[in-house]
Amino acid sequence: MVGLLLFSSMNGFDRVFGQEDAPAQETPPAPKPEFIDLFDGKTLEGWVQRGGKADYVVEDGVIVGKTRLGTPNSFLCTSKEFSDFELELEFRVDSEKVNSGIQIRSESKPEYKDGRVHGYQVEIDPSPRAWTGGIYDEARRGWLFPLKDKPEAQGAFKLGSWNRFKIIAQGDKINTWINDVSAAELVDNKTLKGFIALQVHSTNEAMPKEVRWRNIRIKELTDTSPP
Repeated sequence: MVGLLLFSSMNGFDRVFGQEDAPAQETPPAPKPEFIDLFDGKTLEGWVQRGGKADYVVEDGVIVGKTRLGTPNSFLCTSKEFSDFELELEFRVDSEKVNSGIQIRSESKPEYKDGRVHGYQVEIDPSPRAWTGGIYDEARRGWLFPLKDKPEAQGAFKLGSWNRFKIIAQGDKINTWINDVSAAELVDNKTLKGFIALQVHSTNEAMPKEVRWRNIRIKELTDTSPP
């Protein structure tokens, strides 16, 4: 029946009977986190070197770190800090004598050992020990998650080939994978935010040795976003 509208003033407001309420507005879902490149393949923009004086150059879309005699551990660090994230990258070393790693949630503070870089390091260990993917606390507590009880992970690294790291840090948990094989599963809340860095370890040899990194990308996570 058209034409009859009834009004009510109950509870102090007017309402028109015979008309449907407007549907409630749904809150749009939050955008899903996406990967962004940390390395543009051409320059070292967005990175700063700390620690020693090892050489970092870009060659054919790859960051090449070259050891230098007489200088301490060197770190090419992101200018931005990250808290919860998923980090993916590829790396290559061609000698068992090269030690390196990926710093995450790391810091450099004047009041701590004159600014020495310290924090979680996902190890690159081409030695026969084979702890690549384990977690070492650089310049602080030492080994937190060695791979002595992870034989599958120990066998995943390939000397002289490109290898792939996946690293997820969320809350107090840090998990690593080497070539899709689960490696470290650490629970620790010492540091929950910091920069990412590419380490070139000190050396006692005059002939430079190299570490290479490429396809470095990161996806920032929230408390509720799945990795």
